[in-house]
Amino acid sequence: METMIYRLTVGEIQTNCWIIPLPKNEKECIVVDPGGEGETILARLEKLNLNPRYIVLTHAHFDHIAALPKLAAAFPSVEIAIHQEEANKLGPESLEFHRQDFAAVGASAYVETLWKPMPSATLLLQEGHELGPFRILHLPGHSPGSIGLYWKEEKILISGDTLFRMGIGRTDLYGGEQEILARSLQRLFTLDEDTVVFPGHGARTTIGREKGVYF
Repeated sequence: METMIYRLTVGEIQTNCWIIPLPKNEKECIVVDPGGEGETILARLEKLNLNPRYIVLTHAHFDHIAALPKLAAAFPSVEIAIHQEEANKLGPESLEFHRQDFAAVGASAYVETLWKPMPSATLLLQEGHELGPFRILHLPGHSPGSIGLYWKEEKILISGDTLFRMGIGRTDLYGGEQEILARSLQRLFTLDEDTVVFPGHGARTTIGREKGVYF
């Protein structure tokens, strides 16, 4: 049976928020990158009759976390999971970081307009950590703590902003590094070529298709 992954495209920067039911509990799910429009995400969860066990952030750029406060308030027991190198970008002291980060590319008003007090992480991720059927891949370059979620058996990769269809993550925000991103991409291109990639923005693709673009 095909694994169901639901996409919502949210926020001004059109971020992909993924809802993935957990295979061993049909009432629970993982929500990846709630980047805006919290009411829309909550409405879809209600329609699907799903409760999030984890909210996983592939990284902490604001366009991937803006709806986190609303979801955390709606589900007080949910685990908020992020790589340990991104944890300081959540919590009550995080506004100044996001203000400066987006000011660097002339978009500070985006943060100021949408900001709500940000909850702290409850689960700090590292390479190899397992969440449901997914294994965490540490994929720095777009940001120091960028991650992917890899389901080997189903050949599914949630890639965040590391890899897109016909594109890769930008490196001009704080902590971005082109050479480090290139190493993360080389790692991804060792996965099975028919692995389906669900990116942080845009349409899904496959490892083989993108590998053919860059190599």
